[in-house]
Amino acid sequence: MRRCFLCSAAMLGAGERTLDYPQGRRSFPLACGSCGVLLDRDADPAACRDHLARRCEAPVFESDPQAPYGLDLYTLRSAATRFGLGIRPLDPAGEAELRHPHATRAARAALSRLEEAGTRPVSLGLICRPAECEALLAALPAIATFSDDVVLLLDGPPSPPEAVAAEGLAPGAVRVASRPLDGDFAAQRNALHDLARHGWMLQLDADETLDPATARLLPALAALAEAGDVVSVGLARRNRVEGVLSDVFPDVQYRLNRRTVRYGGRVHERPLLDGGWPRSLIALHGAIDHAMSGAHVRARSRRYEALAPGQGRVEEEEALLRAYEA
Repeated sequence: MRRCFLCSAAMLGAGERTLDYPQGRRSFPLACGSCGVLLDRDADPAACRDHLARRCEAPVFESDPQAPYGLDLYTLRSAATRFGLGIRPLDPAGEAELRHPHATRAARAALSRLEEAGTRPVSLGLICRPAECEALLAALPAIATFSDDVVLLLDGPPSPPEAVAAEGLAPGAVRVASRPLDGDFAAQRNALHDLARHGWMLQLDADETLDPATARLLPALAALAEAGDVVSVGLARRNRVEGVLSDVFPDVQYRLNRRTVRYGGRVHERPLLDGGWPRSLIALHGAIDHAMSGAHVRARSRRYEALAPGQGRVEEEEALLRAYEA
């Protein structure tokens, strides 16, 4: 097995970890470095997915000590989102395990539809160049189905946000502002966060889209995150180069954040989390779609390397140009 059956990351690594079940302790030789699921060496991905789906049909998830995979509560929270579900710990120990992963106790939790646990309003922020603004405004009715607050931040001379009309969205829902990017993507994202009217914001770039089914659950994901003291939610990103899915997948992007979260890094920016990665989670219910040309891929890493020497990920070019391998 090259990829994780749960999150699809090619990050399976050896490292003995154990989980405690009511029936006793069990050891697993493999773990996913992305979502944290534990695996037997001979685990069949399709069988694991089917088994997990059946377990998630019950009102209470009970870990199966005979299954070829294992989950702690932190990983179960991500796994449940794959089926549009949220979890609720059943005891104070479970609450603590969500905040201090990875636990040694096998997951057990109540399950419910994500929307049933509440929602939080989410702003939508988009970074773009002035030439891309008109096309983005036209695309908003399909992208912004989850939000009543949309901000486009253009790379240009500083200008305050100004309301603009967008078909299908309420008057005043869409604003456009400008700020020079100046080769610092983190600073641009931080400025976009500061323009949000709501406590949470999803950020997209001009060449990224989100399908309505994925977008619809973002307010519920924000509520799920808040319940577990999480401030940053990662979504898989499908990089399509000339229409072909790239092998750089799931390429998790932490784009759903509390507006108070700050990004760091001039290029390949990431949220700076007080408390580190335990204050984040990966959602598995959908993905951001990212369309790139081959020419853009070949130029991107070199341009980023020039902006931030040593951080351009020039080695990623080959993987981006390679078609997805399961």
